[in-house]
Amino acid sequence: MNAIPAHHDGAPRPCYLVLSAHDYRTPRRANIHFIADELAKRGTTRFFSLRYSRLSRMKGDLRLPLDETANTVVNHKGVDCYLWRTLVHPFNTRRPWLRPAEDALFRWYAAHPPATLVQWIKDADVIVFESGTAVAFIELARRLNPRARQVYRASDGLSTINVASYIERTFDRVAPSLDVIALVSPAMAEEIASVDNVYHVGHGVDLDLDRLGDPSPYAEGIHAVSVGSMLFDPEFFVAAGKAFPQVTFHVIGSGMDRHPGYGDNVRVYGEMKHAETIRYIKHARFGIAPYASEQVPAYLADSSMKLLQYDFFGLPAVCPHRVVGAYPSRFGYTPGDAASVVAAVGMALQAPRKRYRQCLSWAETTDRVLDPAAYPETRLAARAARPTAAAAQPVAQH
Repeated sequence: MNAIPAHHDGAPRPCYLVLSAHDYRTPRRANIHFIADELAKRGTTRFFSLRYSRLSRMKGDLRLPLDETANTVVNHKGVDCYLWRTLVHPFNTRRPWLRPAEDALFRWYAAHPPATLVQWIKDADVIVFESGTAVAFIELARRLNPRARQVYRASDGLSTINVASYIERTFDRVAPSLDVIALVSPAMAEEIASVDNVYHVGHGVDLDLDRLGDPSPYAEGIHAVSVGSMLFDPEFFVAAGKAFPQVTFHVIGSGMDRHPGYGDNVRVYGEMKHAETIRYIKHARFGIAPYASEQVPAYLADSSMKLLQYDFFGLPAVCPHRVVGAYPSRFGYTPGDAASVVAAVGMALQAPRKRYRQCLSWAETTDRVLDPAAYPETRLAARAARPTAAAAQPVAQH
């Protein structure tokens, strides 16, 4: 395993490279953006954005406003950014009979990086791979720069984001060779084919959120807020809006137009800058995580950014039963069951405003992502590694 680059006064600042399907410049911010913010304070930081092509227009990719800057280096808030646009990009076809072609496209993609990525890999002291397509470049990075420390940030389980089989098989193969596998929830460890390099490092919080959250954007009355688009369920607001006309529901960045079943007390907003959403969260009576199914991964109880922000402000939260977890401030319901939605909202309205969860700053979180072994609380309980796909094959009987 590679050591962390030494950095002392007068010594060269370390060079960090982040590979992700996000772009550092988008208004919507995920945990990898905040980690990049912290890395930029510590050294030269580059952010390379993957899985973008002409196909992205068909899916309304959040990076489309950056298209004119594709395939060029742009410095944004001290971070060098590169949005790699190709004619097509590899993806999960969801058709087993197309898997050979799918695998070939992924292999071609990983074998033909632009010169900028090649140079950035060679320059890097630490390379952070975010879960997803970035996995395809782990072996290339090891060949080009064997001295670089390799950190895998598991923002999501690969099975949850439905990556192609090629990515899952590649990750099984390379997982033991990574210096760090930092999971946002212990529940994700079940699908990791490694043990000794696996740690739990949850999301951080900007501890200055309280100041950013003023002034209130609301008029008088009772207000509830939902932020984000993941598995968004508009039917929640159809049921809750009708049952609680005294509550104004604010739906921010759901990725959907206004549903015809919404009442006048349901207000819909498009994408909003992160700092602006904080005002809506801080001054709400309760928060909502309206996932459309109980089949969401259990690790969302720990990893959901919106639920963490609700927890930070002590907001009661309404969410499907599966993501209530061990948090006493959350009230569960069954998606599609209007009666359980009404019951959960009723309990949230009566619940106290109290923070139950310990919240680390993003600086503290980044410390643990880069070097979790230095923090004993990140270690997971002893467990056996999940066998790789190859190892899991049944042994032939003779």
